[in-house]
Amino acid sequence: MSNAAMAKPNGEQGQEPETAANGKRQFWALTLGSVGVVYGDIGTSPLYAFREALAHTASREAITEPMVLGVLSLILWSLILIVSIKYVAIVLRADNNGEGGALSLMALARRAMAKRSSIVLGLGILGAALFYGDAVITPAISVLSSVEGLKLVTPIFDPYVVPITMGIILGLFLVQSRGTAKVAKFFGPITAVWFVALAVTGASHIADEPTVLLAFNPVYAVEFLIEHQVVGFIALGSVLLAATGAESLYADLGHFGRKPIQVAWMGLVFPSLTLNYLGQGALVLSNPEAAENPFFLLAPDWALVPMVLLATAATTIASQAVITGAFSLTRQAIQLGIMPRMEIRHTSGEHAGQIYLPRINRLMMIAVIILVLAFQESGRLAAAYGIAITGCMVVTSMLLFIVMRWRWRIPLVAAILIMTPFVAVELAFMTANLLKVLEGGWVPLVMALSLIVVMRTWVTGTRILAEKSRRDSLPLLDVVAMLEKKLPHLVPGTAMFLTSTPNVAPVALMHNLKHNKVLHEQNVIVTIEVAQEPYVDPESRVSVQSLSPHMMLMRVSYGYMESPNLPKALAAARKLGLKYDIMSTSFFLGRRSLRPSMKSGLRPFQNRLYMSLARNASDATEFFQIPSDRVIELGTQMTI
Repeated sequence: MSNAAMAKPNGEQGQEPETAANGKRQFWALTLGSVGVVYGDIGTSPLYAFREALAHTASREAITEPMVLGVLSLILWSLILIVSIKYVAIVLRADNNGEGGALSLMALARRAMAKRSSIVLGLGILGAALFYGDAVITPAISVLSSVEGLKLVTPIFDPYVVPITMGIILGLFLVQSRGTAKVAKFFGPITAVWFVALAVTGASHIADEPTVLLAFNPVYAVEFLIEHQVVGFIALGSVLLAATGAESLYADLGHFGRKPIQVAWMGLVFPSLTLNYLGQGALVLSNPEAAENPFFLLAPDWALVPMVLLATAATTIASQAVITGAFSLTRQAIQLGIMPRMEIRHTSGEHAGQIYLPRINRLMMIAVIILVLAFQESGRLAAAYGIAITGCMVVTSMLLFIVMRWRWRIPLVAAILIMTPFVAVELAFMTANLLKVLEGGWVPLVMALSLIVVMRTWVTGTRILAEKSRRDSLPLLDVVAMLEKKLPHLVPGTAMFLTSTPNVAPVALMHNLKHNKVLHEQNVIVTIEVAQEPYVDPESRVSVQSLSPHMMLMRVSYGYMESPNLPKALAAARKLGLKYDIMSTSFFLGRRSLRPSMKSGLRPFQNRLYMSLARNASDATEFFQIPSDRVIELGTQMTI
């Protein structure tokens, strides 16, 4: 300790170690929390990844040592290359003011490539659409695979696997509206116990066949692919199941931070997964019949039921993590203008990130139930799972290359050399999964394509309407000048007109002047903008500009991870000179009634789709949290 520190009074001397101790406690709490939320998905992969990868070749020939070592080597090196090096070491550094995920990376790349942002937007939409596919398939395959362990306890449970799975999934989605704050406290400890169980059960069988350790040699992976060719390439699609959830490392960056996620991976998750996969390989080498379900056969007979229960808890937690991720992604998409407004409920008064979207929850629940009923077995869902995962990974790599080249200013050759190995491996995985389109791989493709059409239609339709509004409306400053030359009848109070285009006169203002022929004593044009950053500094959130004695312009900025709250913004505007009494203030909103046009920039089916999305979008009053008893809506008809 320095002399200056030693000279402090006793009371102050204790503060520095205490602060350091609190920092350490918080760090380890975040690390434990990341184990539950970030690694829940990848932690359940041992349930089916090795089994499915081995099944492709074992169905055609007897299981051999090179076959097992080849599959294991592919799995281990996938974890090393894709998860450890690409995501943990590189991707986690591409944070957008601390936030991660496909849309955060998209926003970061759009700022770096302003002139070619439409390409980046397309990649972001593709990544988001594939993530939804992943979020729907994860609960179905994870819970099914864990409940299937009951069949090993006794065949009596065989007819009840699907009903039990349905019950767990229904319960999971039905409790979402209550929030996950209390349940989340147990996520970390339960998942930590799960990883310890993975390590212990796997390590206990490595001695059965120590030659399994040779799987760390990548030569076995290469020889496996060369020897088995087409079948080996198909097996490669299932190998990637071991890396499911890698996107969660990046998506949950803002919740836990880079260091806790990295420490959790290197200190617990990666070693536990490695030991478990090695244990499964050793078990199959010593007893080839165990290949039918090597994961649960690692456990001794007395531990089978507890292992099934623990696996069910772990898969439920993994499912909860992707559901929460889908809620967060949807809010980002709404704020970035990729999807229409939806009802967003905050389930915690302390944590703004804990949200619930009823419409997304309902749609996901229906989709997951349909998948369970349609596929019945986790093995049949494996083909569908891989395409969604590889697609997300390839999109992340492409966006990351843009960020590395145009934001980090890494030389082109260096950026290509860094990213080419990852893209090559991921494209190989994707091609292998595309061979399984008819076996179930069509599911995420259809889902992603449908969502891409919806998102592109919304983005394009909104842009067309904005351009039409600008053409058909008068410039705001011209209207202000005209009003000051010849004021209409003034009425007491304040009128606030919400608009998305602050440079032109709001439709609601023009309708009020035309039909009511009055102007309030104070009029405020309010425009709410969304930044390409996750959060906006509260000090610079609101700006107020006086346009005339009776007209003001207020701009309110939010990050794409924030929920707009207009009353709070108005309270901040008081400090900037905006004087108003909420009891004598009216909020004027324009409501569009859309009609199809033969000259629209959209195809006929997109026209109908856009109008349907617009009709079903959440009310602006609710979305911006405006007092409903102070709102006046003025309608207008527009063609699209």
